[in-house]
Amino acid sequence: MTACEYKPGLEGIPAAQSSISFVDGQKGILEYRGIPIEDLAEKSGFIEMSFLLIWGYLPTKEELEEFEAEIRYHRRIKYRIRDMMKCFPETGHPMDALQASAAALGLFYSKRALEDPVYIRKAVVRLLAKIPTMVAAFQLMRKGNDPVQPRDDLRYAANFLYMLNEREPDPLAARILDVCLILHAEHTMNASTFSARVTASTLTDPYAVVASAVGTLAGPLHGGANEEVITMLEEIGSVENVRPWLDNALEKKSKIMGFGHRVYKVKDPRATILQGLAEQLFQKFGHDDYYDIAAELERVVEEKLAHKGIYPNVDFYSGLVYRKMGIPTDLFTPVFAIARVAGWLAHWKEQLEANRIYRPTQVYAGLHEQGYVPMDQRKSEIVS
Repeated sequence: MTACEYKPGLEGIPAAQSSISFVDGQKGILEYRGIPIEDLAEKSGFIEMSFLLIWGYLPTKEELEEFEAEIRYHRRIKYRIRDMMKCFPETGHPMDALQASAAALGLFYSKRALEDPVYIRKAVVRLLAKIPTMVAAFQLMRKGNDPVQPRDDLRYAANFLYMLNEREPDPLAARILDVCLILHAEHTMNASTFSARVTASTLTDPYAVVASAVGTLAGPLHGGANEEVITMLEEIGSVENVRPWLDNALEKKSKIMGFGHRVYKVKDPRATILQGLAEQLFQKFGHDDYYDIAAELERVVEEKLAHKGIYPNVDFYSGLVYRKMGIPTDLFTPVFAIARVAGWLAHWKEQLEANRIYRPTQVYAGLHEQGYVPMDQRKSEIVS
């Protein structure tokens, strides 16, 4: 490839060397630090998995207990951040609130000691600990309620569900959310991770790194897709309407939310695990008609589009799981962000280890040697 060859969206162009995660899109393989995602989903927990991603190895029992204790201690947020969040408009999207709140953390922990391992560990702990608290706090405050304080006796996912509802969650729901966080934590050089690494390469603070990544994740082509899946299923309305709805969408060349992936040409392995989690939830807490619509849509899409390598991605079933847990639709992407903070921090730390600021080139497609036109000789080019 020549230096001037243009690839829209940088498709297929390596932007970093990384040992954090691996994807084989043809075989449907996802590994974190070499460990298959299926093993981590079955045997690990989110905090242990976060340690693995960020520090590169599975912790000992003592290391994990210390890490979890630090995160529990730092779950609370400063009252000034809470007061700032109370001023946010209740109609604002929770992702915008999260981006502003994450950036505000940098005002309180503004020291930048990027060569100090103690500073790096404290930043990792604070971000992992406080992001769920801020998401839950905004959800309650936009309804006019005071936020619920975190409980130190609850584990990570269970504590988040408790802060949302002020009710201790069912153990199955808490475990399933923990697995969901594992599945969403990392996925190589996706858009938000690239954003995080570009920001990190300037040697700014990690709170700005996470805030920039949150802003990128908010888009409907990235993290926001799981919200759009629920809207799509609502629009379809019934199993009988799946085929005519899909035929109409394909005729209009509309995007089928939750299907297709830039990397995977088979079913996303995370979607397979999430589908199983959804079935566990429905078995215990009651059936969901949306699942029947989703299953039929997957079947018909495979029938029509499998030859193009279009299968369900991670967004297709995650919204159904969160919906069954009672999580509001516009919190789906913030929950994604809670998980992906672990991956962003792993890439932040890796970027610092051999940093070089990102400065890609461009292919200029504009004019040359254009004369300056005086004001009285200009004509408006705006088309009404």
